[in-house]
Amino acid sequence: MVEAMLQVCLNGARTRAECRSLPVSPNDLASAAARAVVAGADDLHLHPKDDEGRDSLEAHAVARAVAAVRRGVPPGVRIGVTTGAWAVPDPEQRAALVRSWSVLPDHASVNWHEEGAEQVAEALLDRGVGVEAGIYSGTDAARRFSASPFPDRVLRVLAEVTDVNAATAGETALTLVEELGPALPAPVLLHGEDGGAWPVLRVAARLGLDARFGLEDVLVLPDGSAAPDNAALVRAALTLLAAEGR
Repeated sequence: MVEAMLQVCLNGARTRAECRSLPVSPNDLASAAARAVVAGADDLHLHPKDDEGRDSLEAHAVARAVAAVRRGVPPGVRIGVTTGAWAVPDPEQRAALVRSWSVLPDHASVNWHEEGAEQVAEALLDRGVGVEAGIYSGTDAARRFSASPFPDRVLRVLAEVTDVNAATAGETALTLVEELGPALPAPVLLHGEDGGAWPVLRVAARLGLDARFGLEDVLVLPDGSAAPDNAALVRAALTLLAAEGR
């Protein structure tokens, strides 16, 4: 039996206005990644930023972030980036930027509810970059992904629960997993966000699914106090997973 994986998401589309300790620069990302891996993270997801702190898919921004993080973590730790449409709305431009990358991540997330998802995924696969298919709850992404030629071509499925209500996020997570279906050929990584992050992590533990945690997903620890960094969130997540019997 393969042990479930814990991915850490270092920053997301957040800004320092939301979190003063958010890693933004390549050096910050490298340091945060190294501490998170020591804390127990198996895999990394990050959002390269431009000089203004905004998400960027430009080749130089991706190269600086990925190269810095790769130098800072042990060999074999996989590094992934975003291809979110909020950074570059035009799908043709997103695909072209992927093809311009000079330093390649190991994988990249593609949100299947966004227009041009298949085009961007194809560009990534052409470059030898693994695809994480982002399937958001409350969208038609699960249906679109199932009807596409990609279910058996992606590295994993990111089941992303956008319900931030702690009282309902767990049920939303179970519904999303059901929508994906039991015959999905790719492994599923389940995660929530903000108020739903900790309840969804408990669901992932009970189902034995891969999980994701970090400052992209939530800014507080289980007791409601502010998380000082990604490593603290990883340690808390692993404590919860152990308590749930994973």
